[in-house]
Amino acid sequence: MAPVPASEPSSVQTSAARTGGSLAGRASDLLKQVPQARHLREQIRNRAAQLAARLDQSEVLMKHQIEAHARSVLADLGLPEAFLGWTMVAVATAFWRDQIVGIPYNRRLLLLPHCLRSAESCPAAYDQLGLVCQDCGACRLSSFRAMAQKRGYQVLIAEGSPVVMQMILAGRADALLGVACLNSLEGALDKILLAGIPCMAVPLLAATCRNTATDEDWVREMIETPYQPGARPMETQLHLLRCAAGMFEPAELERLVPRTRGGPALAETDGQGLAALDPVAAAEAIAYDFLLSGGKHFRPFITLAAYDAMTGGRGTGPDGAQAVALIPDAVKRIALAIEVFHKASLVHDDIEDDDDFRYGQVTIHRRFGTPTAINVGDYLIGLGYRIVTGQRGALSADVVADILARLADAHTRLCEGQGAELAWRAVGDKRLTPSDVLRIYALKTAPAFEAALYAGMRLAGPAETFRQGVARFARHLGVAFQILNDLDDWDGDHPNKRTRGGDLLGRRPTILWALALRSLPDSRQRQLQTLADESLPKEIRLQRLGEILEDLGVYQQAYALVAKHHQRAKAAAQQIGHARLGRLLGYLADTILKR
Repeated sequence: MAPVPASEPSSVQTSAARTGGSLAGRASDLLKQVPQARHLREQIRNRAAQLAARLDQSEVLMKHQIEAHARSVLADLGLPEAFLGWTMVAVATAFWRDQIVGIPYNRRLLLLPHCLRSAESCPAAYDQLGLVCQDCGACRLSSFRAMAQKRGYQVLIAEGSPVVMQMILAGRADALLGVACLNSLEGALDKILLAGIPCMAVPLLAATCRNTATDEDWVREMIETPYQPGARPMETQLHLLRCAAGMFEPAELERLVPRTRGGPALAETDGQGLAALDPVAAAEAIAYDFLLSGGKHFRPFITLAAYDAMTGGRGTGPDGAQAVALIPDAVKRIALAIEVFHKASLVHDDIEDDDDFRYGQVTIHRRFGTPTAINVGDYLIGLGYRIVTGQRGALSADVVADILARLADAHTRLCEGQGAELAWRAVGDKRLTPSDVLRIYALKTAPAFEAALYAGMRLAGPAETFRQGVARFARHLGVAFQILNDLDDWDGDHPNKRTRGGDLLGRRPTILWALALRSLPDSRQRQLQTLADESLPKEIRLQRLGEILEDLGVYQQAYALVAKHHQRAKAAAQQIGHARLGRLLGYLADTILKR
């Protein structure tokens, strides 16, 4: 593969706001002020409703589109950019209202914040889903809850989105209505847009997390949004996302890929773990436990979505649930194998990076030891290939052979990229250029997206016509995705890593490091390289490096690179020569990269 050029000029300091970076990657708290005057909130809300009435209701709005519309609302009203976050919620809520009208009450989920309660006197306790309201009447939570439940809503009083997304992907809700602070709403918006689920929200008036308030009449109005059967739903990827996630539920995983050793799951050993298993079944038990442990399951979704796009796109239409239910098991198993390969790479990556956690749980090599973890990763690779070759009865031999060829190519390129990273770590000189890093990223990350897309296309029919265009798209998507992971490493809230700046501590090459080196004179480069010296205290290394990255504008440069590769991915999608496939690629670029 040709190197990915680092064609960005050294003077790039473009702000994320001007490069499509949305609210992420900058001082976004400055853009999430709540208009304290009620009449200002009403003006914004009314203008957002007028704008939404003119928008095309057939396709989901992406986050950058919502931001653009919100900026136009503020400009029309002559109001400051500080209200951008609040206005984005108003625009999204107005846009989705007509879709929610067509969803029955019992398929709607109302999410309420525990901070509306009286913290000093509330008698309620928490369970795994959130606050268990006692309906004592001391706060508005019980009245909102009663109003919603009377109509048939499902109601949660909880913070954060993991349990919400679990319910959505499990098929328990088709619309989300919420009350939350702007910080929580921003965090949830990406996941909601990814799922394509209709949503409405009323922001809290402050992000104090205790004894806060909201526009209560608007909350009641939102809950009372009527149900009118017959509304035509817009195109959504939700049913395909649910299918991908559902394949990794215990019963469905066992149905699609039964265990060959027949032993119990680790969770069924009464705490005895491996000691309760036949040693021959140990690798399989650990591997299946890891497959069930978590993840977004985005790669198998990509395969299913590409297959659907190339076979008419019924899975995203009004009868999407029925269409997805008819996807052949052979297609599901190939998609499942894509995730199995991904999980194998994660096991090996965690060993090579010496990470402590994955999906919020202790990594396999920490739990069972490095030799066992290496073996489990190898087992998963073998399992993936066994799943693919096992479809020879349901698929033609040339389809299976073509998919295997692309998977093998992706596997070797990933190892080349990881090998380049390991070789860089082994040398004492920590200098590298942005083009060096982007070349590694193109090898490490892009092949997985490319293989997932190709597999779905090839399952639907001949795919050679689109292969090069998809490869270009995947290269830019993978590079931008990896840069965002670098930035996530510094936000202190990455779900897989509990240590801020872990890439530096693990001596891993990142675009942030390369951009910082490029921006410094030789004398200061040497100072920067001393931060890779493990003899220095961790806290000092992180503080100094964070200050350098901030002073040099490295975060802004990195977001500008994300924007550039996002634009190139979108261009590749538009040139693909297949309308439905092009829309899918555009959706992937927008949802994966627009944070």
